Amino acid sequence: MRLHGPACRLTIFIGESDHWHGKPLYAEIVHRARAAGLAGASVLRGIEGYGASSRIHTARLLSLTEDLPLAVIIIDDEDRIRGFLPTLDEIVTEGLVIIDPVEVYRYVGRDPGPAPAGATDQEPPAGRQRGWRRRP
Repeated sequence: MRLHGPACRLTIFIGESDHWHGKPLYAEIVHRARAAGLAGASVLRGIEGYGASSRIHTARLLSLTEDLPLAVIIIDDEDRIRGFLPTLDEIVTEGLVIIDPVEVYRYVGRDPGPAPAGATDQEPPAGRQRGWRRRP
């Protein structure tokens, strides 16, 4: 099945060395987003960047920085995204938060292809789950 429609993307730019009560901040954001029931979250690690300090953070071999840029990206309905902002106000002390509208094409499950030979509309036998599907 293929779902499609408008949504909102929340992107939080933080540093890899940012923490919340001894835990990496990116992990805290992802766990709180999940607890809030948001549709999905991903953390992307940058190889180079700079922020408000104008100090360049890089993953180059000769650089010793351990504060690479991270982007935490969360997708959901606009109301749910905006409802999550007070959580970010509580835990993000430095960083950039942006919200932008997106159009989502979301794929739910995978099409397992044609039904195996001899497949019927009945439930699969016990212990036989792989390759078995109900016919539409």
